Amino acid sequence: MSSLLKVDNEIKTKVNAEDLVANFFPKKLLELDQFLKDPTINIRELKEIHSEINLTVPDPILLSDIHDGLEGQNAKKRKLEDGAGDDKVGGTKVFVMPGGMMKSNGKLVELIEKVKPEIRTLIEKCNTVKMWVQLLIPRIEDGNNFGVSIQEETVAELRTVEGEAASYLDQISRYYITRAKLVSKIAKYPHVEDYRRTVTEIDEKEYISLKIIVSELRNQYVTLHDMILKNIEKIKRPRSSNTDALY
Repeated sequence: MSSLLKVDNEIKTKVNAEDLVANFFPKKLLELDQFLKDPTINIRELKEIHSEINLTVPDPILLSDIHDGLEGQNAKKRKLEDGAGDDKVGGTKVFVMPGGMMKSNGKLVELIEKVKPEIRTLIEKCNTVKMWVQLLIPRIEDGNNFGVSIQEETVAELRTVEGEAASYLDQISRYYITRAKLVSKIAKYPHVEDYRRTVTEIDEKEYISLKIIVSELRNQYVTLHDMILKNIEKIKRPRSSNTDALY
């Protein structure tokens, strides 16, 4: 019963994988090529994707209890003579955001939500095709292994594409984490303009990276489709046999 189930699964994987390579991959690369022509991913002026940071700069706090140099030494002596207690210096307070929750960059979030499904699709389809090729690899024998080497190279390429696609998801997560840390810095140090400029630079970099990701996804579909179809006979029949010619 288990052997029949295994054969059935192999047949289903074979049918799905061959259809993916022959039909789904070309269809998907055309869709991604069209996506690259979309106005949302072809903004020339990157200022259009900037997101306003609604964190006002508070009025400076004047501290009269802090002294430097000789004044600090004299102040310390006076405190010892007067029997003063511990220093009471007011630090930076953490307040609730004036506008409520600090929003992400809406335009980038919308674009990311369009790109992420494409990344997941590539990972899933590569996994299916990779399993199909692995099931076609014959048992180890001496000689006549040229076709097997082609199968192994195909599996390696599929695994590489799968890993690169997974790294794109990690890149998106790192963008959110990095931006959140910078916004927290702005909330803590609102007078430092460099933090605000860095958030803008991070947003622009992520926008460019998303366009590159979409382009890479399209290119990977093209590469896999071309590579597998060119070697489809060796992938399906890695070892040539002369037994058929005897009959």
